[in-house]
Amino acid sequence: MTQPLEIKPIGTVVGGVSEVVDDYWGDIGSIIRLNPDFPQEVVQGLEEFSHLIVIWHFDQASSDDVALHARSPRNNPAWPPSGTFAHRNHRRPNQLATSFPRLKKVEGLDLHVTDLDAVHGTAVYDLGPFFTEMGPRGTIREPLWPNEMLSDYWSVQR
Repeated sequence: MTQPLEIKPIGTVVGGVSEVVDDYWGDIGSIIRLNPDFPQEVVQGLEEFSHLIVIWHFDQASSDDVALHARSPRNNPAWPPSGTFAHRNHRRPNQLATSFPRLKKVEGLDLHVTDLDAVHGTAVYDLGPFFTEMGPRGTIREPLWPNEMLSDYWSVQR
């Protein structure tokens, strides 16, 4: 049997949104502040990339939120029930998330980003540059409900 993975945060989200919200994440700036014990060279060359892949933890969610069953997205009966692994929210067993923020600048061990949908204080567990060649291959297929549900996700709330 596979052993459990024990990992430690490599940084923290600073700034941006302070409360968990469903929508309006567009153009929100924040900083991924890497742990100060890392040598500066861990970010060398990173500024040449436009986007990052960031793995973070829904650390404001409770383990009681995990839902191992099918349910309608956002509890909207207009959308068909789908299983735990067909959602991208905090109700999955390890409560991990993956985001693809835009990297604006690197300043020491501070990575200035926009469009990171994690709140202030969120623990970051890993990150790396987005490589186009490592992105999805082939035609992308998905049901209609994610597009409907997320129509305001990256909108800018004014």
